[in-house]
Amino acid sequence: MHEISTGYTFQNVKKALELLEILAESPKPLTLQSLAEAVSFSSGKTFRLLAILMEKGLVELDAVSGAYQLGARTAAFGKKLMRRSGNPDGARPAQQKFLDSSNLVSYSHPIMEELAGKYDEAVYMTVIKNDEVLFLNMVDCAQQIKAEPLVGRKFPFFTNAAGKVMKAVDSWDLLEKLCKRDERPGRWPDMEQLASELQLIRATGVAVDNGGLGDGIISVAVAVRDYAGKVVGALTMLGPSFRMLGERIDNEIIPAMQEGAGILSKRFGYAPA
Repeated sequence: MHEISTGYTFQNVKKALELLEILAESPKPLTLQSLAEAVSFSSGKTFRLLAILMEKGLVELDAVSGAYQLGARTAAFGKKLMRRSGNPDGARPAQQKFLDSSNLVSYSHPIMEELAGKYDEAVYMTVIKNDEVLFLNMVDCAQQIKAEPLVGRKFPFFTNAAGKVMKAVDSWDLLEKLCKRDERPGRWPDMEQLASELQLIRATGVAVDNGGLGDGIISVAVAVRDYAGKVVGALTMLGPSFRMLGERIDNEIIPAMQEGAGILSKRFGYAPA
């Protein structure tokens, strides 16, 4: 009985890895039936494996098409694999497909390249899960003085513009929850001050943070929404304070970021009321 159980478990693990590989190779989301056929598994067994992968954040289900694609968590996973392989910056290994395969990354990358090229500052695509922001993908700048790359790293939402704008725009009951939360010394900021800042961000749809990601680093972020108006991520630009001056941010960077986020939101079916 133990040998049968072990063999069954091994087969499931193997099929789950095959599903991830297939999704990483595909330029578009795939249906349950096509995935089942690709791994030579029944639809029922394939569905159960996909449910487990979804629970772990490795696979996501597109609510519109009913098809499956890689989840946001695979970006951090892929980044760790590249670091362990000893080739984080060389030729693109197979693991990096985890970074590039989701719709969010593929749709946003051209917009990020345009913004980074125009303003010569680092641009990121970020997503949020619970109280943390994951820096999902990056287009770097050519500047000699710049912040350390943050791809694959997570930060508390209140430490950066991306987290603040995603929480403020999408979490309508957040302010009430924040006010009820027990303050944790060394972890959470002043609740009243944070609530006030999030209210302003909600009204403008733009967040600017100074110093949360490091001394002298300013981040600017605009939320990206889907067809239901739900926030799916945030376009984020960051750079040193001596280049990210207030007038430049207000007159150049924010309008361009809003335009880019608007274009990306339309790709996900968002239509402003």
